[in-house]
Amino acid sequence: MKKPKWVVDKERGKRAAAAETVWLFGLHAVRDALLNPARDRLRLVVTRNALDRLGDAVTESGMEPEVVDPRKFTAPLDPGSVHQGAALEVKPLHWGSIEERCIAPDGRRPIVVLLDRVSDPHNVGAVLRSAEVFGACAVIAPSRHSAPETGALAKTASGALERQPYLRITNLSDGMERLRAMGYTLIGLDGTGEGELSDLLPSLADRPIALVVGAEGPGMREKTRETCDHVVRIASAGAFGSLNVSNAAAVALYATRQA
Repeated sequence: MKKPKWVVDKERGKRAAAAETVWLFGLHAVRDALLNPARDRLRLVVTRNALDRLGDAVTESGMEPEVVDPRKFTAPLDPGSVHQGAALEVKPLHWGSIEERCIAPDGRRPIVVLLDRVSDPHNVGAVLRSAEVFGACAVIAPSRHSAPETGALAKTASGALERQPYLRITNLSDGMERLRAMGYTLIGLDGTGEGELSDLLPSLADRPIALVVGAEGPGMREKTRETCDHVVRIASAGAFGSLNVSNAAAVALYATRQA
């Protein structure tokens, strides 16, 4: 009996997803991925010098490295990638659901960062790094129109990609509503906000906080803004100037953790 088309398409989609791989590069990103037991690792390409620097991590991973001439680096990376002689092919990490990840296990105030269509991998990587430093439960972004897990993102994150949950979901507003149902207060960050973040936080005591940041230029989409409980700005010393996405997220994370 012939399978229905929708069944065939679904099976093809699953096979394609299973076959999806990412090339990580750079000593920091490769080392942390080698040491991450949750990471499915497929192929390691290194120069002799990089192998010497990664020695313990390679041994612990159990991988058999491909040692190559630095003048003929065989990993399929973009020409401008600063790989430092190390590249690792992996499968993307799967962090689970919002409900599984957005509960702080250590008694601290749960904090989450939501990125609304932030597509620059360097910005997302920097946000992941800040989120790890300030103990955020997760960074959440829509599956479409946001930076996927890539080598450039991993290198900017400087290892945080292996430890900081990065959840990409179908619908950001739906994710925000799920967080609200978990007790989170949703705070949008925007230069046009009526109040300041520093004035709002003391009134929220120890409530879980979800910080929502929009893309460079357009900011949050209207639906995202409407879903927020509050839209505030980060206080500045002058009337002009603004922070980029990753800097705004870092400042807001620090302020929230200190409140």
